[in-house]
Amino acid sequence: MDILIKALQLVCALGLLVFLHEGGHFLFAKLFRCRVEKFYLFFDIKGHLISTYDTWLRRLFGKKPVPRKADGSYEYAGTEYGIGWLPLGGYVAISGMIDENLSTNDLSAPPQPWEFRTKPAWQRLLIMLGGILMNFITAFVIYSMLLFAWGKQYVATEDIDYGMKFSAAAKADGFVDGDLLLGVDDTHFVSWSAANLRDLANGHTAHILRNGDSLDITLPAGLSLLDMLEEPLYATPLLPLAIDSVLPGSPAEEVGLRKGDIITAINGQEVSDFQDLYYALLALSEQVDELSTHADSVKLRTVTLALQGDSATRTALLSPDFTLGFANAAPNYRVTTRTYGFFESFPAGIAYGWKTLTGYVSDLKYLFTKKGARSVGGFIAIGNIFPSTWDWYAFWSLTAWLSAALGVMNLLPIPALDGGHVIFALYEIITRRKPSDKFLLRAQYVGMFLLIALLIYANLNDILRLFGI
Repeated sequence: MDILIKALQLVCALGLLVFLHEGGHFLFAKLFRCRVEKFYLFFDIKGHLISTYDTWLRRLFGKKPVPRKADGSYEYAGTEYGIGWLPLGGYVAISGMIDENLSTNDLSAPPQPWEFRTKPAWQRLLIMLGGILMNFITAFVIYSMLLFAWGKQYVATEDIDYGMKFSAAAKADGFVDGDLLLGVDDTHFVSWSAANLRDLANGHTAHILRNGDSLDITLPAGLSLLDMLEEPLYATPLLPLAIDSVLPGSPAEEVGLRKGDIITAINGQEVSDFQDLYYALLALSEQVDELSTHADSVKLRTVTLALQGDSATRTALLSPDFTLGFANAAPNYRVTTRTYGFFESFPAGIAYGWKTLTGYVSDLKYLFTKKGARSVGGFIAIGNIFPSTWDWYAFWSLTAWLSAALGVMNLLPIPALDGGHVIFALYEIITRRKPSDKFLLRAQYVGMFLLIALLIYANLNDILRLFGI
């Protein structure tokens, strides 16, 4: 059921975004009087689920619809709208556009005034930017409406009472557990999120509060966001370790742990907070491999615990997933709530969307590293970002993020993407020389090959991750 809910959210989000993206191309194409042959949500390879011509438009203006001929060809009868059976995207087929829908036979036909290829370069540029602009606008609008409908709840940086927990790499850079990260360079951290790590990776000087004193730490050059996001995280709010509740039948219950107990050591290794315990258990689980026997697993899962105020240790057999089975007490942080009026939500939503957009663009540089390329994911990875239960706030937040990401990806200068067409249009505007139709067609085929290869690679990464490879 969890998989179905995630898959449904993925299809709904991508379906909406693809429809709006292609709608952006469609609107500009119609504005500049290009004929749009097809408008399809999802691909209709050798068939479709739903299809209809806009014959109602022709009737509205007193023109009779033109039926298909016996050989399957037809005179232009308006746009064919449809839903394909392959939910991997969608497309708008514009007459005279050099893409995968235009064959070499079409190139030999005399150019017509309603064709994409006969329009001025600036009009072709806007038609190709239409989908990208629609994705960005969609992200800004969704973020604005989220702020209007739900407001913004957060724990202010100054209210993180226990400071931050740092990885060994962060401690080598000069941080100490309990330091409170206030900001980096000219940026003040209003609240904490993993996005703040991006500011640290790109920054020069971190501003902290240590034992009530303000200090600056010079950040080393070459910090990698991908490294900072690996467990243990470079920095995260410190969580004091205290048992809040124990699951029935769990290892914690079997050894007599109760609410209020504080674990101080595991297997003789001191733990001072929840993160210490979590990563100690994670380190044990990582020692299990495919060659381990059941006896090996039981030996690894047998641990000794020391509790505060108890001189005796307790021996516990961890569950197969290397957990004790208790809920940690949540810190009693003060939560700040900010509400937004309808008109007030738009500048705030645009500002938040812009930060998300620029952050995504900044992260693209990691695609050209070995670790970044390995982190590329396909449909399984995208589906897994959605929660296993339907939550409207999470759904719309992730849809907005995907919309911004889709817009950025389509800007990449690959011929089969909008960005490739944009580059060729800009080249023509600047040099006043138009690339030949044959060159554009060949470039399109190269781009399609690259996209298919990337799609296979991304989804292969998903499959390998499923098997822990």
